[in-house]
Amino acid sequence: MFNRRMALISAVLIMFFDLGSKNWIMRHFLVGTDHPITPWFSLVYARNTGAAFSLLANQPGWQRGFFTAIALGASIIILILLRKKNFSLLASIGLGLILGGALGNAIDRMALGYVVDFLWFHVQQYSWPAFNVADSAIDLGAALLLWDNFHSSKTHKN
Repeated sequence: MFNRRMALISAVLIMFFDLGSKNWIMRHFLVGTDHPITPWFSLVYARNTGAAFSLLANQPGWQRGFFTAIALGASIIILILLRKKNFSLLASIGLGLILGGALGNAIDRMALGYVVDFLWFHVQQYSWPAFNVADSAIDLGAALLLWDNFHSSKTHKN
């Protein structure tokens, strides 16, 4: 019960922080402009109609519904899993991070038609595509699930 509650708290916190940070960027930045913070990191206001790394962003618009459906479907599956199974605290937080990130990006897609990205890492001519808090939470959540799975499988072997 406690672990399930931690998953939901994690999801709500990520959604709040993700949507709040995107709102702040939209109010203070012009689309396409970047504001260097360090020589290798900038804040930028980018509109991503595709998936991760702007995959399928140049499509005529079908991807909006497609990616929204995937995010909502994954969210429903996570909620069902959390209800039916007891996960470790680490796995529960990981699932909560994925849930909050998926919902944050789905809300963007439904309300705006695109996802707001604003974290941009770059070194000279090399750069990583811009991303947001939701993307970071999804990645961290997946890493926590992998770590928990690897650690628990090692523990059960001994």
